[in-house]
Amino acid sequence: MKPEEALVELLDRVGANQGAAVLVNDDELHQWPREAVEALQSQRLIVRARPASSAVCPGCEQACVMPVHTVRSEKNNTASFIVCDKRSDINRVPVSSRRMIQWQCNTDLVCGFIAAILGLRRSDRQTANADLWEIGMATGNKRIQMLCLQANGELALVAGNSRIPLVEFIGFTDGAYVLDVTQIRRMADSSTTADDRYTPNNSRREDRKLKTQVMYENWQKTYRALKKRSPGMSDVWYSLQIAKMDIAQSCSAETIRKKMKK
Repeated sequence: MKPEEALVELLDRVGANQGAAVLVNDDELHQWPREAVEALQSQRLIVRARPASSAVCPGCEQACVMPVHTVRSEKNNTASFIVCDKRSDINRVPVSSRRMIQWQCNTDLVCGFIAAILGLRRSDRQTANADLWEIGMATGNKRIQMLCLQANGELALVAGNSRIPLVEFIGFTDGAYVLDVTQIRRMADSSTTADDRYTPNNSRREDRKLKTQVMYENWQKTYRALKKRSPGMSDVWYSLQIAKMDIAQSCSAETIRKKMKK
């Protein structure tokens, strides 16, 4: 197993669990590449969870999953064991403390990892969609979009109307997990959204400027057409005619007069 495959497997479990926490025991982690486990822990993609309340019984080949009992001695030492009720020749089966250690991953940890890699100011809000979590405002070369994490059978990054599986951005370099930042920037640039909350002020300003310019051009075309149809009239007269039209967009005749000539 390669380090990337370990993280992909972990993310697949979180996605399949609809974003709820998934548990990985210490025994399984010892089967993953050491550098992968160290990166998962140091980058907080997994954190220690409460000790397991059940475990696979090592008492015989049946490998039953049984409840674990823990008792504390007078010297404050603890001992864990399973009480076998399947066979008459087995009673208490000791369970090592290492077998009780387990780690967890959830959408909050994944969002934190993504925000840290991208240097985003973290948003910890869940959207109106039950399977969508806000990460932060991602900056492209042209746009800024709210980047979200979706957990609906798989984990995916969502920006505006774009959705790409998270595993497609994953890499492993110099002992750490990384994301394809360039690809995420392209995603932010190529996405569109109808939600003004996720459209930055400068984008809205540019949009307004473009619409205003189109309005002025419509006035100018109409002014030229009116001059051809009714030559010799004053500019005030032409502006009053345009003010009566839909293209005036409720602007006054005086405003139109100032802008209807190039």
